[in-house]
Amino acid sequence: MGAPAPPPGPGVVPPFAAPPTEGRQARLWLGLGVGALALLLCCGGGGAALVGFAVSNVQAVREQGRTATEHYYQGLRDRNYDESYDQLCEDAQRRESRAQFERRVSEQPQVTAYRVGEVDPNSLTVPVDVTFTGGDRRTQQVTLAPDSGTGSIEVCGIS
Repeated sequence: MGAPAPPPGPGVVPPFAAPPTEGRQARLWLGLGVGALALLLCCGGGGAALVGFAVSNVQAVREQGRTATEHYYQGLRDRNYDESYDQLCEDAQRRESRAQFERRVSEQPQVTAYRVGEVDPNSLTVPVDVTFTGGDRRTQQVTLAPDSGTGSIEVCGIS
């Protein structure tokens, strides 16, 4: 008929040990805490990287805009009109040839000194305090634009 039933009492051993019941809650919360910390570090690190990239990009725009403006006015002051013309954006160069630019700026009062202000990275403009021959002083607003081919900042207009 079948196998006999096991004997009752303390002589029977189960085939595997029962799982421990002590500390289960502590291990669960510890695991969840470590997982949450890892998630926070990953997301926080990505956010910090984005902020760092944005800040460095703004600084690069300011530096390039200031450099282009400095070179433009330095060329005008030194009467090196090729240097100034080379700082102009493609659109400005299409509107006025190199010869036309040289003729126009040589007929205007000459720049004797200048001071470049802070580049506004939002509007891509920079104020420049300019002193001309005869002592006349004006603040000019330089409009900047990124070059479509190189991405460098160039002078695109002056008002």
